[in-house]
Amino acid sequence: MDVVFPCLDEAAALPAVLAALPSGYRAIVVDNGSSDGSPQVARAHGAKVVHEPRPGYGAAVHAGVVASRSPIVCVLDADGSLDAGELSKLVEAVVSGRADLAVGRRVPAERGAWPWHARVGNAVLAALLRRKGLPVRDIGPIRVAHRDALLALNVRDRRFGYPLELLLRAGAANWRIAEFDVAYRPRTAGTRSKVSGSVKGTLRAVRDMAGVLR
Repeated sequence: MDVVFPCLDEAAALPAVLAALPSGYRAIVVDNGSSDGSPQVARAHGAKVVHEPRPGYGAAVHAGVVASRSPIVCVLDADGSLDAGELSKLVEAVVSGRADLAVGRRVPAERGAWPWHARVGNAVLAALLRRKGLPVRDIGPIRVAHRDALLALNVRDRRFGYPLELLLRAGAANWRIAEFDVAYRPRTAGTRSKVSGSVKGTLRAVRDMAGVLR
């Protein structure tokens, strides 16, 4: 089973992230213009590397899903904040047919793991989704779905709005969405979040997602 890791300057985190993959999972690291040697680190630790020149989280995720060859595909951040070992419960929900899309709800495992500004932005967007009937409390960076069905949703956003558009399209297609608590830890030292690492980054992400909602 393939796990897509969108990646921008995550060299410090990749060794531990890739080592935590359970047996039977294959890593696809999608490099989105790293300058810290992330592609070389990924290859050295057994990952398939895909280069996506278009900037943006959604562009990297889409390229990874296209490159995947497994019937079910997972997407996970490469920054060390999430444990790949938690994928199994999401995968089981999709494999068993209980869900068409399984997503993670981040639960901070340590103080300071989730900055206030990122948490507030996420809560606002999740509340808007619940108003639309979607049973989620997070716009989380971990998800599992059938590859071909995911591509057939035709998610168009190539920046930070990708996760939100995916949920909206899945809801419109009457997908069964299951949300699972996943431990959320501080990123690996030496990496920096493009979203929660600063108020500016969070505002940029909320702007992209608000555009999707409109």
